[in-house]
Formats: sequence, structure tokens, C-alpha cells
Amino acid sequence: MALLDLLGRRWALRILWELREKPMNFRELRARCDSMSPSVLNQRLAELRETGIVSLGGHAGYGLTTEGRSLLGALAPLGDWARRWAKREARGPKPAG
Repeated sequence: MALLDLLGRRWALRILWELREKPMNFRELRARCDSMSPSVLNQRLAELRETGIVSLGGHAGYGLTTEGRSLLGALAPLGDWARRWAKREARGPKPAG
């Protein structure tokens, strides 16, 4: 359950989401996650790098590894479910009875 512990930490999933399309340097990533402190971003990136989900590639910046892309693929059904749930919630509660 170490993975769930890591992904449950604040900002971890957001970082993965922001890196889904292209690598980013620290500054770009921080701008995308506007209210995250630099120290928390640095800590989460270190944790994600330690687990092999994110790598640091020189000028390209931080990017998802093969394992990171695989993880996002595994989370895709959860994203689909969340979109269906959000639509249902937007319609409001079902009438009683």
C-alpha cells in the first residue's frame, strides 16, 4: 500500500497530471500548481523520483517515466468514473421516492 500512501499525499496526483503531456522544469511545474509551496513541490518530486515514477532529464526537466505513464494508464478508469460522477452531481440530486 506504499503506492496509495504516496498518491494520497497532497499534490502528488496533480504533479503526475501536469506531467502527462510533456516534461516541465521546476518553475513551469510550480506555475501550473499555483498554490503549492516550492518546498512541498521539491519534496513530492523527490518522492516520485525515488519511486521511479518521475525522472529528471536535464534541460527537459521533470517527466514521467515508463512506469509513470503506466500508472496514469491504470488510473484512467478512475478518471472516467470521476467524469461520470461529476456529470451526475451537476444535474442535482435525484427526487425522493
